[in-house]
Amino acid sequence: MQTEEVIRTRRSTRRFSDRPVEEEKLEKILQAANQAPSGGNSRTCRLFVIRSRKVLEDLAQIAQRAFAAMEYDENTYRSKRNSIAKAKQGHYVFHYQPAALIVTVNQRSHPNALVDCACALENMMLMANELDLGSCYINQPHWLDEDPELRAYLARYGLTEEETICGSLAVGYADTPDGLPNRMGAPKEPLAVTWIDEP
Repeated sequence: MQTEEVIRTRRSTRRFSDRPVEEEKLEKILQAANQAPSGGNSRTCRLFVIRSRKVLEDLAQIAQRAFAAMEYDENTYRSKRNSIAKAKQGHYVFHYQPAALIVTVNQRSHPNALVDCACALENMMLMANELDLGSCYINQPHWLDEDPELRAYLARYGLTEEETICGSLAVGYADTPDGLPNRMGAPKEPLAVTWIDEP
């Protein structure tokens, strides 16, 4: 696809098939993350590529417990409120059972930690679309960055105290008849734009 088409047709996938993603495709997605810009060319974003079904299930259970213990009100961010409500019902799986969950972390001390990881995540989403894979930006690990159970679990795989969890990406083949992601989502509302052209 041309760049404009890759951007225009990217949609979030929330139903994945059991089909594994080929190693070559995952490598291309990771290379796309590597090409993302970073503040001061810091290159401090780090990726955990989780394909283990057990680890994905463990993470879902940790998130289930953490969100179920939270409270919310009308001022709580809508998506976080939904996560808490579903967890309280006892059947919350935040990552949609993808072939892989790519968790981005960065140095806590880095002022651009979140932004750098967001750039990497966007590059990965666009590459996934180019490769006919579905993807979905998953923010829940970031919301649980200070959760002791989650941090202790990821520390087993190398997460350090100096790192902050910035976000994650579910990647896999879409659970559709042809295995392709939905590229025909509802039109997006245009962003507010202010043009400043004075000399």
